Amino acid sequence: MVTGGANSRLFRGGPKEVTSGVRPGCRPLPRRRSCRPMVGGRARGSRRATRVSEGAGLMAPASRLLALWALAAVALPGSGEEGDGGWRPGGPGAVAEEERCTVERRADLTYAEFVQQYAFVRPVILQGLTDNSRFRALCSRERLLASFGDRVVRLSTANTYSYQKVDLPFQEYVEQLLHPQDPTSLGNDTLYFFGDNNFTEWASLFRHYSPPPFGLLGTAPAYSFGIAGAGSGVPFHWHGPGFSEVIYGRKRWFLYPPEKTPEFHPNKTTLAWLRDTYPALPPSARPLECTIRAGEVLYFPDRWWHATLNLDTSVFISTFLG
Repeated sequence: MVTGGANSRLFRGGPKEVTSGVRPGCRPLPRRRSCRPMVGGRARGSRRATRVSEGAGLMAPASRLLALWALAAVALPGSGEEGDGGWRPGGPGAVAEEERCTVERRADLTYAEFVQQYAFVRPVILQGLTDNSRFRALCSRERLLASFGDRVVRLSTANTYSYQKVDLPFQEYVEQLLHPQDPTSLGNDTLYFFGDNNFTEWASLFRHYSPPPFGLLGTAPAYSFGIAGAGSGVPFHWHGPGFSEVIYGRKRWFLYPPEKTPEFHPNKTTLAWLRDTYPALPPSARPLECTIRAGEVLYFPDRWWHATLNLDTSVFISTFLG
C-alpha cells in the first residue's frame, strides 16, 4: 500500500532545507515535512493518455483519442493573441472537460469563514480575491520567452517520484518539449516544468504576483511556477497546505482526504488513472474533483491527496504554506 506522497517542486527562496520528521519508506523533501512513497527504490510504469467525454464522465473511444493526439502532434506554436497569452488553450491537444464539480466555489470569502469552514477541513475554490491581470500579461508566451528564454530551468519527470532532473534553457523547453502528452511515452520520459528553480532568477516576475490573502499561523509562503502541455499532470501525492492559481488554460484536480488513500500506481500518469481506474470507482470511492480555470485559486488543506491534469497548455502558480 502506498503510505505517503509529495511533489517537491518549489522555489527555494526561503529557509534552509529541512529533513526532519521523515517516516520509514520515504525520502526527505526540502522545506516541508512530507515524503514520497518508495517502491523498490525505483520509479516504474508507463504513461498513457485518455479523454473525458463532455458531461458524462465516461472515457472516449481509443480511436478518437489517438486521432486527437495525432492532430496535437502537428500543432503550431502559439499565436501570441492577448486572450490566451499565445499558449493556445483549447487548441489541438486540449482534453475535453467533464462537467462534474464537487468542490465548492466561493466569492468574497472572509478570513474568518476560510479558517472556520475550509482551512483544516476541505478544499475550496476562491474567486475574486486578488487581481493578477498584470502578472497574467507578463506570463504570455512572448513576454516570458523575451525575459527568460535564455535562463536555464530544471525539469522533473511528471510522476510521484520525480527522480530524474534535466536542465535546459527555458526557450528550448517551450519550443521543443511543451507539447501535448504522448499516450505511448513512459512516465520517466515526460518532463514537467514546475518549480525546482532559483527564486531570485524569477524575482522580476514574481513581484507582480498577488497571492491569496489568507495565511495559516506558523507557516510561510513559497511560490512554485509551472508551464505544462495538454494532457500532462502529476499523479496522486500529498504535502502541506497551499493554494494553486491557473493563469492560462485549465487544470483539473482530484482530491481525497488524508484518511482515504486513493487507488493508484505512483508511476502511472493521471491520464492513465482516469482511463483505467476512475470509471470503475463506485460513487462513494470517487474523489472530490473540479476544473480550475484562469483566475481561479484552489486551496487544499494539509496532507490531502491530490492529482492534477492540465486540460490545455497551462500556466499556473502555487503558493505552498510550509
